[in-house]
Amino acid sequence: MTSLIERATAFQQELVDLRRDLHRHPELSFQESRTAAVAARAVESLGWRVRRQVGLTGVTAELGTGSPIVALRADMDALPIQESSTVDYRSSVAGVMHACGHDAHVAMLVGAARLLADANRAGELNGTVRLLFQPSEEASDDEGMSGATRMIRDGAMEGIDCVFGLHIGAHLEFGQAFISPGPIMAGSDLFTATVHGRSSHVGRPNEGVDAIVLAAHAILACQLGTARRISPHDEGTLAIGTIRGGFAENVLAESVALRGTIRYYREDVREILRDALRRGMAVVETLGGRFDLVVKEGYPAVINDAGITTVAAEAVAGVVGADDVVPFERMMGAEDFAILAREAPGCFFWLGAALEPPREHHHPSFDIDERALPIGSAALAACAIRALSRRTG
Repeated sequence: MTSLIERATAFQQELVDLRRDLHRHPELSFQESRTAAVAARAVESLGWRVRRQVGLTGVTAELGTGSPIVALRADMDALPIQESSTVDYRSSVAGVMHACGHDAHVAMLVGAARLLADANRAGELNGTVRLLFQPSEEASDDEGMSGATRMIRDGAMEGIDCVFGLHIGAHLEFGQAFISPGPIMAGSDLFTATVHGRSSHVGRPNEGVDAIVLAAHAILACQLGTARRISPHDEGTLAIGTIRGGFAENVLAESVALRGTIRYYREDVREILRDALRRGMAVVETLGGRFDLVVKEGYPAVINDAGITTVAAEAVAGVVGADDVVPFERMMGAEDFAILAREAPGCFFWLGAALEPPREHHHPSFDIDERALPIGSAALAACAIRALSRRTG
């Protein structure tokens, strides 16, 4: 009997062609109309029951009948980055590129759909598989909702018994699958703060309150509070990524705008970081200024269900070999798969696809080893087949 990976490798070039087509035509969050249409047509032609415009620009597709229902998810959106690559499949859209591999995710899920269609014809699906082509993982809309939340509101997770997600790793060793139970990616909050001082000429500093100096003290206070209030055994970080203020070298700044993020795994650590942020910003008032602070709730931590992760590890081992299923070293990056995994037990894992030299995600030169595409397709299909078999049993 031909294995999943052998069958996927047989149509590797088609996966490469699909991924490159999507790479040439990247679309930002909640603008993925073309990408969604390509995915919908591809799986509909394989016999999947397709539903369009789920969560604004998302697509769901089902195959099989009855329960259990297993979901496989791929995100579709690109990033507002100008690609620096010179490959012939580089982005054709100025200032937009697939710098995180979501083009590969869509191609791999289409490949998995093809393998699962074959399995269904052979009577090997003991239940239903639902594909989730999800918009907007990289950003939230004006109401603070990412693509996962929008799709959930449109019923994409109704009746789901478990959900699997796969992320390509341009920095991870090719061919290895990185799978671990428990928390693997951080929760995130975003914040904006404005420090208000009083402008004056630098030659008369006594007449003003320098917002840049106030902001500097606030930044240091936030960092000190973080370093001294979190146990060395816990993990969490507070970072300020942008600072903008002032308009002339000889004028004290009237105001300074700060933007940053909080990352955490546990809710108690999150509250400590939020409190450290508020206390740190309060230094501004002590020094004669004032501040505005808005904290926006982001994605929760990705926490892999132990039982579903075991299913994934066993399934993927049948594709890459047991020796190439290795633990994933958890990271402070955030992922809205976490929101799906709150609706049903889930497992999110990474697949190594590093070129030489390896590329960084969210970087203008991002790219992957495309030999990973059939591996990812087979891994996702294997997860669905094994989960259906285990749940039915």
